[in-house]
Amino acid sequence: MSRSFPLSKLSRTFSWALLIAIAIAVLLRLVNLSHREFWYDEVLSLLLSTGQKTSYSTPKELPVTLADYTPLLSLPVENGIGAIPATLKKLLQGLAGEPHPPLFFLGQHLWLRLFGNGVAATRSLNVFFSIGAIGSAYGLGRRLLGHQGGLLLAALLGTNAYYLFHSLNVRMYGPLLLWVILSAWAALELIEPKRLTVPDKEYKDGEGSSFYTKLLWNLVFIGSIAAGFLTFYYFAFFIVALAILVLWLDRQHWWQHGLRFVAGIILMIPWVLWGTRQQLRNADLERFGGTQTWMETVGKHLEGVTQTLGIHLVLGDWVTSLPLVSATIAGIGAIALLVVCSIRLWRQHHYRVLGVALLLGIFPLVLALMVDILKGQFTVGFGWGRSMIFILPGCLLLIAAWIERTMGKWRPLAAAIVLGFYLVISIGDFTLRDRRMFHQIADIIEQEPTTPTLIAMNSQAWGHVLRLAYYIPPDLPVTLLAQPPAKLAPVLEKTLNTQTGNFSRVLWLDSGDPIWSKPKTEAEKLTFQQNIQTTLKPQYQLVETQPLVGTMEEDQFTVHLYQRSQ
Repeated sequence: MSRSFPLSKLSRTFSWALLIAIAIAVLLRLVNLSHREFWYDEVLSLLLSTGQKTSYSTPKELPVTLADYTPLLSLPVENGIGAIPATLKKLLQGLAGEPHPPLFFLGQHLWLRLFGNGVAATRSLNVFFSIGAIGSAYGLGRRLLGHQGGLLLAALLGTNAYYLFHSLNVRMYGPLLLWVILSAWAALELIEPKRLTVPDKEYKDGEGSSFYTKLLWNLVFIGSIAAGFLTFYYFAFFIVALAILVLWLDRQHWWQHGLRFVAGIILMIPWVLWGTRQQLRNADLERFGGTQTWMETVGKHLEGVTQTLGIHLVLGDWVTSLPLVSATIAGIGAIALLVVCSIRLWRQHHYRVLGVALLLGIFPLVLALMVDILKGQFTVGFGWGRSMIFILPGCLLLIAAWIERTMGKWRPLAAAIVLGFYLVISIGDFTLRDRRMFHQIADIIEQEPTTPTLIAMNSQAWGHVLRLAYYIPPDLPVTLLAQPPAKLAPVLEKTLNTQTGNFSRVLWLDSGDPIWSKPKTEAEKLTFQQNIQTTLKPQYQLVETQPLVGTMEEDQFTVHLYQRSQ
C-alpha cells in the first residue's frame, strides 16, 4: 500500500497537469478571438459567406467610394424569410470559381445570421469547432491509449501552435480537424471494442457495443466522412487511409464498413454533381505545376514534405515571419522525432497503436505526395502546409503514443517538455506578433474625419480592397483608386488633373505584396514608386510616412500621407 499510494498520487497530478494544459489551450482561443485583424484569406471567406461574391467588382481606373464595398461584407438586405433561399443560391454560385466545397461557408453564413460579422463573432464558430476537436481528440486517444493518453493527445492538439492559428482563422482548415478526428474515432469505435486490445485468437465475435451505441457511431462516422469531404476536397486522402485502417483491423466485417463509406459518399453526390463540376471547369490547376529539372523536382517535393512537418509540429504560424529555411530545419527535427517515436513503439511491440498513428498521419501525406509526383504538381507544401493539415492529429497521436507507452517513469517529464514548448510557441505567437495595419490606416484618416481623402493603392487584390472597406468606417469621406503598380502613377495623374479639388489629402498605400501584379525586379519596383512621387509632388506635400507590419507578407504596407499644397 505504501508503494502504490505515491504512484497513484503522481498519476493524478499528471492528469491534472494535462487538464490545466487543455484549459490554457481553450483560454488562448477565447482571449485572442479579436486580437488580430482579418488576414487576406479571412476577408475572402467573409465575402463568400455573405453570399455577395458575385456582386463584387474589381476597382477600375475611375476612383470609387470605398464605402460602396462595405455592405458586401454583411448579409444582403432581405425582404422577409422568402429572400433567404435566393441569398443561399448566390452563395453557392459564388463558390463556382473557388477551389473549396460549400459546408464551411454555409455554416459561417448561418453564424453571420445569428451573431453578425464582427471579428470575434465571426471567428467564434471555428473556436467552437476547435474545442470540439480537442474533446474528440481525448476520445480518440482514450480509445487507443487509455484515459491519460486521451488527455495527452487532447493537450498536444490544443496547445499546438499551428492548430491554434487555424482555430482563430475564418477558413475551413480548423473545422476540418474536427471531422478528421471524429471519423477516426468513430471508425475505431465501430470495430468491436476488444479487437484492438485482445489478440485475435482470444476475441469472440459479438462482444461489442449495444445496438443504440453502434447506431450512434454509425451516424457519426457517416456524417463525419461526408462533412470532411464537403469541407475540404483533400480529405479524400484521409478517407483512403480510413478505409485501409478498418480493413487492417476488422477485415471480417469489410462489407459493413463498406456500406458506411458508401453512405457517406452518397451524401456528397449532390454537391459533386452540381458544384464540383463547375469548380473543376474554373480551376486554375497550373499554379501548382512547374518546369524544373529532375533534380529540382525531387528537391521541391522533399522540401514540401519536410517543411510541412516542420510547420505542423514545430513552428506553427511563426513560419510567416521567419526565413523559409527555418521550416526545413524544423522539418528535419520533426521527422527525426517521428522516426524515434516509431522505432520505440515498434521495439516495445505496440504494433497496432503504431500502425493506427502512421495510417492517420504519415500515410495520407505519402499518398498526397505520390499524387503530386504523378500529376507533376506541388500541392503538399502549398500555403505553409495548410493543404495537409488533416495529417496533424495522426502525427500528434504518434507522439502521444510514444510518451504514454514507452517513456515509463519519464512520461510526465517528456509530456511537460513537449507541451511547454508548444505553449511557449503559441503564447509567443499572439503576444509578440500583431496584425493591426488597417486600424492604423483608419486612425490616420480619422485625424481629419471631414477632409476628403483619396487612397491610392498599388494593388487591386480583393483581399486588400475588402480589408480597407471593413476597417475604415464607412461614414468617412474616403475614395479609393486601386491599380496595379505599373498603372497606378498614370491613372493617378489623370485622376488628380480632373478631380484635384475633390481631394485635400492623398494617402498613397504602397503594398509590399500586390498579389496579382508584383514587380518583376527591385529596380522596377523603385521605378514605379518614383513615378508616384513625381505625380504627387506638384500638387501635394508629403507630411507623414509610416511602415505597417503584420504577420504575413500580404500585410506589409508603407503609408505615405500627402496634404494638398496651399
